[in-house]
Amino acid sequence: MSPVLFLPSCNVWGLGDVFALAMKHVVWYLSAFCASLNLFPDGGAITGVQGQYNEGLYLLGLGTADITGPVVETNMMGYASLAQTDTGLHMRQHSRAYIVADASSPNDRILFINADIAMGDTGVRRQIVNRLDALYPGLYTNENIALVGTHQHSGVGGFLENLLPQITALGYVNQTAQAIVDGTVLAVQRAHDSLSEGKLSVGNTTIVDANRNRSPTAYLANPEEERARYEYDQDKDMTLLRFDDTDSNARGFLSFFAVHGTSIYENNTLVSTDNKGMAAYLYEAEVEPDAMPGNVSFVAGFVQANVGDTSPNTEGAFCESPGKEYDGLPCEADHSTCGGTVQDCHGRGPGFRISDFESNRIIGQKQYEGARTIMDGARSEVSGAVRSVHVYLNMANNTFALPNGTEVQTCPPAMGYAFAGGTTDGPGAFDFVQGDNSSDPQNPFWEIVKGAVSPYPSQAQIDCQYPKPILLNTGYAEVPYRWSPHTVDIQMLRVGNFVMLIMPGELTTMAGRRMREAIRAELISSGVLGEDAYVVLAGPANTYAHYVTTREEYAIQRYEGGSTIFGQYTLEAYINKYSSLVSYLADDASGTPETDEAPPDLTKSAISLQTGVVFDSAGIGRNFGDVLADVGSSYSAGDTVSVQFVGANPRNNLRLEQTFLSVDRLASDQWSMVKTDSHPSTKFEWLRTSTLLGTSSVNISWTIEDGADAGTYRIAYFGDAKAPVTGTISPFTGYSSTFTIV
Repeated sequence: MSPVLFLPSCNVWGLGDVFALAMKHVVWYLSAFCASLNLFPDGGAITGVQGQYNEGLYLLGLGTADITGPVVETNMMGYASLAQTDTGLHMRQHSRAYIVADASSPNDRILFINADIAMGDTGVRRQIVNRLDALYPGLYTNENIALVGTHQHSGVGGFLENLLPQITALGYVNQTAQAIVDGTVLAVQRAHDSLSEGKLSVGNTTIVDANRNRSPTAYLANPEEERARYEYDQDKDMTLLRFDDTDSNARGFLSFFAVHGTSIYENNTLVSTDNKGMAAYLYEAEVEPDAMPGNVSFVAGFVQANVGDTSPNTEGAFCESPGKEYDGLPCEADHSTCGGTVQDCHGRGPGFRISDFESNRIIGQKQYEGARTIMDGARSEVSGAVRSVHVYLNMANNTFALPNGTEVQTCPPAMGYAFAGGTTDGPGAFDFVQGDNSSDPQNPFWEIVKGAVSPYPSQAQIDCQYPKPILLNTGYAEVPYRWSPHTVDIQMLRVGNFVMLIMPGELTTMAGRRMREAIRAELISSGVLGEDAYVVLAGPANTYAHYVTTREEYAIQRYEGGSTIFGQYTLEAYINKYSSLVSYLADDASGTPETDEAPPDLTKSAISLQTGVVFDSAGIGRNFGDVLADVGSSYSAGDTVSVQFVGANPRNNLRLEQTFLSVDRLASDQWSMVKTDSHPSTKFEWLRTSTLLGTSSVNISWTIEDGADAGTYRIAYFGDAKAPVTGTISPFTGYSSTFTIV
């Protein structure tokens, strides 16, 4: 796949120095960007409707496909650090598609897409909807398709259509977006082709040691009587929707659990899938041990829930300040600082003494074990109608009434100073800190330069966003195109007594609890569902509209409050709108809800400063795929085998549904592939050795797992080189020498 570039032209845009100045002044604060529900009854089937809905039978379809974008020379999405440019691959990203249709009325269906990306995006979803509508007219629509990101922070970036998250990616990366779209559509096609009758069941369990609240002082601002209802300051429950065939054989599941995808740290540059992708790999590999990752029929979905203030760094946050008296001590609680600044304050995962990849494995393993507990334990049958509802809501100046009758409004988007302070999962820069809602200038210098990045806020905007001190007035930044979303997707999916709230942002623990409780109460009081109703959150999905806190947490202005872009009434606005749409989930629902206008297609105006691959050269006297540093002769379990090849730029061919590497074993005089670049035990690392000459090298390593079969092995490298002048791209293969495992 060749990259499509959208290069800026001063004659077209009239931007020139304006955009360059914005780029110059914006990069510093984005290092923290993005570093950033369940009232579970005992369950039971809805009574009185089994005959109408064919005794709980549904048409179920499951599929998965590769969505990995360019694994080199592209910024990662999550931490938004300009320095975090990918240099290779640890584990491929996938989309997992789940279709549920009413067996007696097959046009009543939903499509849930669980993608190994940081968040859903309006532009990407728009393309997916259009492609599927062309393939399956009237079946998969804007109303019933949910694009939900796992919120992992080690995937390929540049795919969001608003400007703010594009800046560290040097603009829009069409190659990334198209990989997500193409792979997701393929996953849906596979799910559609697998449609067959089956049953659904739901259950839940508690996982006590897989997440931690990273803003506990903000959580403590919530009312004491409300906090007293809960044992923990973050949700520990996982709920799981199991997909069975008619013989009760499991085909897959969707699990919902809140933990940030920040197990792998900001200093990593290998594309991966973080803890939820690891959990999916572990489960799918257990069910189908002989299948290659991504080439499975059992589809394990680990979905993000009210993730906002959660962290996988369960050991807590500590000062990493060599030579300072506070080195190794816990960070200061209110502001997450060490010596007055945030830079040295880092969360520690359970395997931090070994590596963040080990922490990632552990947190993934804990979610896998939770899912296994539910799959093997008691569950309740799901039975009833399949319904969906979707509208657009313009959250800029959205006026509505609170339950007590008070009229309030949301605000045009704005980022607070605490946004630039980052989190303990990914600290910010300069003198920005969390937990400071002072209206006085934070720093006179930033007060001056922020006007060069975005328009100064009006008094009305300052009052609306109060008590957030505004750093970036993104709701009024339109050059060269809109910086932050104004309009979001509001969506709910219902399968029987199981309702999914598809959320366009990251809700904190208590915000998620309030959201679930309010919608569940509305479902029951309106007669749509009974007391056995399950309500879960899934997000960030469809549109990325940053964070959602409670009003009490917003007043504290930790990172989450500073990143709640629509102001202090954001949560109440969502509760109000979702509640108003509950009737459209009823068995006898009819009509079409009112909706605001869809957001504009910004991809048509997208700018990219990422240059394409010019050419590749093997260097004098060498060929592509030649071995530069060979393997040893003999290894044992736990050893790491490495080989270095003459390489070419991996952007020449993303090798979707393929692999950049293989570990092969010799058996009966035949080589068979036993590992690919999707296995967590392998790493693919690319290094540009000369930009002028177009030369590069590739290092492939494999850490041998316990239980690996003894025998003769080799490592293969699959590359594609771009010729100078003609631009022709040609595949090649390189092989290491053989080695043995004893």
